[in-house]
Amino acid sequence: MNNMLKTTALLGLLTGLLILIGGYFGGTQGMWVAFVFAFLMNFGSYWFSDKIVLAMYRAKAASEAEAPDLHRIVRGLAQRAHMPMPRIYIIPTDAPNAFATGRNPEHAAVAATEGIMRICNEEELEGVLSHELAHVRNRDTLISTVAATLAGVIVMLARMAMWMPFFGGGSRDDEDRGGGALGFLFLAILAPIAAMLIQLAISRSREFQADETGALLTHKPFALASALQKLEVGAHRLPMNANPATSHLFIVNPLSGQSLFKLFSTHPPIEERIARLRAMRA
Repeated sequence: MNNMLKTTALLGLLTGLLILIGGYFGGTQGMWVAFVFAFLMNFGSYWFSDKIVLAMYRAKAASEAEAPDLHRIVRGLAQRAHMPMPRIYIIPTDAPNAFATGRNPEHAAVAATEGIMRICNEEELEGVLSHELAHVRNRDTLISTVAATLAGVIVMLARMAMWMPFFGGGSRDDEDRGGGALGFLFLAILAPIAAMLIQLAISRSREFQADETGALLTHKPFALASALQKLEVGAHRLPMNANPATSHLFIVNPLSGQSLFKLFSTHPPIEERIARLRAMRA
């Protein structure tokens, strides 16, 4: 419950930041325009985000004949979680990783790379897939999509704000209030950073929750911890050519091999995730 309250509060902050930017541009009318624009983008993301991300990584639907072990594990987990059987996809890359997508459990998909199926044993793979089903069960796929969309709108408006002073733009009476320069500085620099940090906080909190839910589903927290350890090493050795906007979807950061600052990682530290899982043994 605390995790859900934290996520709701962070989404509220993102929405508030977006409305604040709209208000700066156009007062009350600008607030409504920003809100409606975000709503329309979220609507599109809600219906089409799964198709977009699966196509982005060339994920191919895998029949039970093509991936019998994968289907057997996912079917067993779905039955235990009282969830519909999600669609199964395989991503043609040696980089070990996996993600879940879909607007709800009835329209969910789980995608695993060829690499993860090579390096993980059955118990570890079960742990990974339980983590992904936990994301679906907890509606994290929807929450992450909303957060990413709101943050994207904020960044887009900030880029527009960078050019407005050159064309005489800005909010009403900025010069009279003496706040025009500071306002544009906030919009152009600080607002995108704030939006990104809020989005990262949402992503990290949902990862902890999915680890816990997945481990409770299998009763094998050590198996998931072992898988995370392998995947972290694999991500450093063979990072994916992934879009940063979708990196939060994966069980471990696919850009880990290129990351310079843990502060801006979409995932909490692997060491902390493993420690939490090992502490669940009792």
